[in-house]
Amino acid sequence: MRDAFSDFIVETAKADPRVLLLTGDHGYALFDAFRKACPNQYVNCGIAEQNMVGVAAGLAKAGFIPIVYGLAAFVPIRVLEQIKIDVCYEQLPVILIGDGAGVVYSHLGTSHQSTEDIAALRAVPHIQVYSPADRHELTACMQTSYASGSPAYIRMGKADLGDVHEGQVSVGAEPLPVINAARPNLAIATGSMVRLVKDSIEANDLPFDLVSVPSIKPMTYDTVRSLASNRGNIVVFEEHSKYGGLGSAIAEALIGHYRGGFKSVGVDDTFSERCGDYRFLMQEHGLAQEHVIAALTDMAKASSSRTEESL
Repeated sequence: MRDAFSDFIVETAKADPRVLLLTGDHGYALFDAFRKACPNQYVNCGIAEQNMVGVAAGLAKAGFIPIVYGLAAFVPIRVLEQIKIDVCYEQLPVILIGDGAGVVYSHLGTSHQSTEDIAALRAVPHIQVYSPADRHELTACMQTSYASGSPAYIRMGKADLGDVHEGQVSVGAEPLPVINAARPNLAIATGSMVRLVKDSIEANDLPFDLVSVPSIKPMTYDTVRSLASNRGNIVVFEEHSKYGGLGSAIAEALIGHYRGGFKSVGVDDTFSERCGDYRFLMQEHGLAQEHVIAALTDMAKASSSRTEESL
């Protein structure tokens, strides 16, 4: 996914001199190709993220298209006020990249983890929020953001999990099918959880279709309701807090339109209490593969029980 990001910004900046890359003293190896190809379009703003967003806003008002890169713990969390006032209030074409979202920076502790970024930005007007699951979704999210001329945030989580889709996709406001076999239940996931849920369903032949949601905001509620129609159960997965993220957005879409079982699987109302590698933190927060399988299996059993009771 990170290679796809690098390829996109290099090719786009070469074709469009308005594109500038701003970084808060991060991503040196990631930006080697960009600095070589477009040295005059690269700006290291140093460890001053609030100032960096202000600089990006000023550049956008001058006709540039800034891409602002930082760790998700800092962009958007440290700079939320600047995003709200400097960028979104003015509706400026600034693309914000939050890398290492979720618990990717597991060994660095809570200060470098971000499980609240979607929730924080969903409530800010005029900003698009994207959470790609693989390199194909990442490229499509970048293309959509670049073309929109509006503020956008792209959340990059665990980047080396492999592809979810077989080829190029288009990202709008609708979920993308991953497993589409007319099964009685529906799994909905975003970001790093899509591949984990896909593998869990396929390895255990669980009775779930799966859709990926790269576009958290905007989201077409009518499409979500159509996907939910006639499903016995819906389970939502995200490497993000249970509060204010994808699960909340899906629940808002389905209120008054769906009467089946519903479960949201994400990070509980807690910080990481211990440090360890990524797999350890996913286990600690109940997001490892065994937890995914258990959540899907329990909901499938609940659906079967309700069906038997109605006979």
